[in-house]
Amino acid sequence: MVKKLVLIGLLLAFAISGCSSRGGVDDESAGASASRRGPGRAGNGQSDGMGGRGGQPAGLGDLDSPAGPLSKRVIYFAYDSDEVLPEYQPVLTAHAEYLSLHAEQTAVLEGHADERGSSEYNVALSERRANSVERSLRLQGAGEGQLQVVSYGEEKPAVSGHEESSWQQNRRVEIVYPGH
Repeated sequence: MVKKLVLIGLLLAFAISGCSSRGGVDDESAGASASRRGPGRAGNGQSDGMGGRGGQPAGLGDLDSPAGPLSKRVIYFAYDSDEVLPEYQPVLTAHAEYLSLHAEQTAVLEGHADERGSSEYNVALSERRANSVERSLRLQGAGEGQLQVVSYGEEKPAVSGHEESSWQQNRRVEIVYPGH
């Protein structure tokens, strides 16, 4: 019963986010911390999203466009949680749409945790986080075989430090497109 309620809630959230007239994701909806790595550098000749050529809807943008919604590739999490926060749903929606339109494209979902907790616990938590992102992407159209989950636990921090601001940036899932 609880799973059904959660699924219904997710579907409603996706439906509501799909009704936005903004046509993209703004910086504030993606959270205060943006991807530190930035978008990939390789060009792939796809549309910049302005005209929707190449079977891609206008507004989605190119995978390598630094201004597009697909440039946001880090999903941050609350302490000790694997729940995708509502402000990241538009980011996941854009990536799911991209993957559904590009069946040949794959992505690696790299789960991470902050340094608190045992190594074993952090590996399990970061895997749960990556699995949550995977579930969301699949529910929105990413195909079978397009996603791979990798769990790093606390082994690859985004930033060094032993305070909340550092821990906050290390609780994440990175969406990595090989070659980008």
